Amino acid sequence: MKSTNPTQSNLLGYILQVSATLVRRAQSNLLGYFAAGLLLVAPLGARPDQAVQDAIMADALADSSAHDFLTRLCDDFGGRLTGAPGNEGALHRTIEELKALGVEARLERFKMPGWVRGQDEVTMLAPLHRQLRVAALSYVQPHEPFEAEVVDIGQGRAEDIAALDSPQGKIGLLAPHTSVPRGQYEAAALKAGMRGILWINRVDGGQLLARTGSFNGEPLKIPVYSVTQEEGNWMLRLLQRGQTVRLRMHTRSYCTEVDTANIVVTFPGRTADTVVIGGHFDSWDLGQGATDNGLGVAQLYAVAKQLQAHAPQNLRTVELVWFNGEEQGLWGARVHAPTLKDRPVAAMVNLDMVGFPLSVNALGFDALVPVLEQFDASLGARRLKQGVANVNWFGSDHTPYQLEGIPSITFGAHIEPDKVRYYHDLADTIDKVDPRMIPESSATIAALTYFLANVEELPVRRYSPAEMKEIFTRAGLEPRMRGVGLWPFDYTADNP
Repeated sequence: MKSTNPTQSNLLGYILQVSATLVRRAQSNLLGYFAAGLLLVAPLGARPDQAVQDAIMADALADSSAHDFLTRLCDDFGGRLTGAPGNEGALHRTIEELKALGVEARLERFKMPGWVRGQDEVTMLAPLHRQLRVAALSYVQPHEPFEAEVVDIGQGRAEDIAALDSPQGKIGLLAPHTSVPRGQYEAAALKAGMRGILWINRVDGGQLLARTGSFNGEPLKIPVYSVTQEEGNWMLRLLQRGQTVRLRMHTRSYCTEVDTANIVVTFPGRTADTVVIGGHFDSWDLGQGATDNGLGVAQLYAVAKQLQAHAPQNLRTVELVWFNGEEQGLWGARVHAPTLKDRPVAAMVNLDMVGFPLSVNALGFDALVPVLEQFDASLGARRLKQGVANVNWFGSDHTPYQLEGIPSITFGAHIEPDKVRYYHDLADTIDKVDPRMIPESSATIAALTYFLANVEELPVRRYSPAEMKEIFTRAGLEPRMRGVGLWPFDYTADNP
C-alpha cells in the first residue's frame, strides 16, 4: 500500500478517533462506521495488491481449464475463418463457456468484406502432369479455368516484371521472402498483363501458409496463390534450365459480405479509465487455428476466470475483446477501436500467438516502459527472462488502437519452432500446443491485466496523429503500412 499523504493521515486519524468513541458507546456499530471510513480512503491510495496478484498467478498456473476449453473449441469447430459456420458456432460456444464461469459476455456484431474458399486447383501440364498443392489468398475471385506459362518474377517489384521479355498472359512465380507489400506485386503483374501469381511458401515440408490478399477487402484482379516451397523451387529450377512450365489454373473461391461479431466482456472499475485486453478469435480454415490464435482465445478465457475469482472490480475498467476478422485485415479491431474514441483508455494489450512469455513490449510508447519495468519487478521469481522491450511492429490487432492514439502493449514469447511453423497451415492443431503453455502464459497475462487495472503510475492520454506518425516512422513501418493502405497520416490536420 502506498504511504498516505498528510490529508489522508488526518482523515484516517479522525476516523479512528470516531471509531474508538463509537466502540465505547455502541460496539456493535463499529464495523459499519469503520467500513464507511475505509471507502473514503481506499480510492485515494488504490494500488495493485501484491497478495491478490500472487494469488491470480498461482491459480492460473495450476489451472488447465483454458487449455481444455481450447481443445473442445478446436476439435468441435475446426478452423474459425470469419463468416464460416465453424466461426459462428465457436462464438456461441465461447459465450456459453464464459457464462458457466459467471462471466457475462456479449456479441458486438458487425459486417465486413468476407471470403469463402472453394475447390481451387492449379495443375502442372508441362513438363509433366501434376496437381500442385496450393492455397488461394483471401479475396481472390472465381474465374473460368485458363492455361498459361510460368515466368520467374523474383521479388515482384515493378522493375523485376518490366525487365521480363514477354510477361503478358503468363503466371508469375514470386519469391518467398519478397519485401514488396501485398497489393503492389499484384498491381505490377496486372499492369504487365499477367494472369496470375504463385507465391512460393517460405517454410519447407510441403506446407502452405494461408494469407490475406487485401487488407482492405478489395477483390483481387488476378488470382494469387501460395504454393509449397518444394514445388515452387522445382518450377524455378526448370525455368533456370530453359524448360517451359505450363499450368492450368481454376479459382472457385469468392468474395462476399459476412455478418460476424466480436466477443466483449466488461469488468466495470471504480473509474471510467479503461484497459483493453484483446486477441483475435478467427483463424484460417486449413487447420484448427490452435496456435494462431487459439492461444489468445484461451488466454482471454483464463483472464476472465481469474478476474472473476480474484478482482472483479478494480481502479480501472477492464474490457476483454475477442476480435474477428484479424487474419483478413484486422477488421474486428478496426471496428472496436473507434468505439473508444470518447473514453479514457490507459492501454491496450494484444495477445497474438503468445507462447511462453519472455518479455513485455511497450511497442514504441516510451512512457509505458517504467510502468512495465515496475510490473516485471512485481513478478519476483517469475520475472521475464528478457524483461521489457520497446519495439514497434505492424500487422496485428494492436495497430488499429495505435492509429487511435492508444498506447499499446504486446509480449515477446517462445513457441518451439517445430510447432509454430504450422501456424497458418493444415497442421495448426491442438496437439501442437504444449499443455503447460496456456497456464504459464495466462498467469503472466492475468497478472499484467490486474496490475494495469490498478497501478496509479499508468498515464491516461491519447497520442496525437503527429506523435503516432513519428512512432511508426521511427520503427520503419511506413512503407509496409502504405503498401496495404493503412497509412492515414498524410490526410490529417496535423500532417497536411
